[in-house]
Amino acid sequence: MAAETVFSTERLRRARFAVAAVFCVHGAVTGSFATRIPWIQEHAGVSAGQLGLALAFPALGASLSMPLAGAISHRFGARTALRGLLALWTLSLTLPSLAPNVWGLCGVLFVYGATAGMSDVAMNALGVETENRLGKSIMSSLHGMWSVGALLGSAAGTVAAHIGADARVHHLLAALTLTALGLACCQGVLDVQSSPDEEAPPRFSLPPKSALVIGAIGFCAVFAEGASLDWSAVYLQDELGSSAGLAAASTTAFALTMAVARLVGDRVVDRFGAVRTVRVGGAVATLGGLMVVLAPHAAVAMAGFGLIGLGVAVVVPLAFAAAARSGPNPSQAIAGVATITYTSGLIAPSAIGGIADATSLLFSFGLVTLLALGLVLGAGVLRSGARSAAASTRADDAAAKSPGPVA
Repeated sequence: MAAETVFSTERLRRARFAVAAVFCVHGAVTGSFATRIPWIQEHAGVSAGQLGLALAFPALGASLSMPLAGAISHRFGARTALRGLLALWTLSLTLPSLAPNVWGLCGVLFVYGATAGMSDVAMNALGVETENRLGKSIMSSLHGMWSVGALLGSAAGTVAAHIGADARVHHLLAALTLTALGLACCQGVLDVQSSPDEEAPPRFSLPPKSALVIGAIGFCAVFAEGASLDWSAVYLQDELGSSAGLAAASTTAFALTMAVARLVGDRVVDRFGAVRTVRVGGAVATLGGLMVVLAPHAAVAMAGFGLIGLGVAVVVPLAFAAAARSGPNPSQAIAGVATITYTSGLIAPSAIGGIADATSLLFSFGLVTLLALGLVLGAGVLRSGARSAAASTRADDAAAKSPGPVA
């Protein structure tokens, strides 16, 4: 367990805003990179198939590096570890645009993903620690701030691409700016130190069983999210004959729905508890999936995609929080859940495409609907572990005692 330090209410509030800003900076790196992928592809001279191969390497790097975050935090303390890992992540933004060919791109994207994964685990562990000490849910809004950062980074990248800016210059300026902002934000986060008698976590280890069970819930949510983000526009065009503009608007609307739902999700979690929130969210996402599959025209499908986004938005933040409270090593448990969710995000787009080739895109979103239903059936696993957020505990206990059907 981390060494206990008493922080004032005002100090905890400042820490909450600081870690939220860290999430925003982290998301801005992703948004900045994503908008310049076409420039990077052209500069490296890679085909669409080679680019698809290269884009698998960030998830591979993240999955392999995530277990290291716990050991780094144990050795240097949470604040110092986050400061260093976040700086590595923001500075890694400069690497992809420098890649000369497909193999160089694969290598730098592996490093890019590794720094993303380690900083992701460190900031989520600090987010959970801050949530525990505040005694109320904040993880949903923290992930909402990540989405806000991604949107800001994407907006800046869109402007840079529109004016024809060299991505090497754009990413260098963005990396330096985000590094400075990230280091400033890290000054305000909690400085949590490990107890002197606490055994250091292993550098590499299999995720604990609790993380595997909780990660399955995250897998369902991220699969539905990834499938909707990457395939909603294609679905509207191919299955319902929508225009390219309307199809693109559906993807944007889905992303905005996710961001807004996460920003307001903490109030819902504090009122109803994690289990009931995910159970109802799963039902909403299932309804959305049915609307997509049965949609007679584009408007119904767009509403269905919106409901999927609304239903799955808070699942991953709650899965991270539940994992951190399920055992003695929060960083290790979060790393386990994060690895599962990253894997889900990696395989979802290709799995949907493969199933669509073998059957139809309609059938693919039937699978998404079933996974959304899995959230309803499996939400109870988020009750595992001792929860220190008092409001969430009271709400979940009330939900367990209230009459009504139980999945």
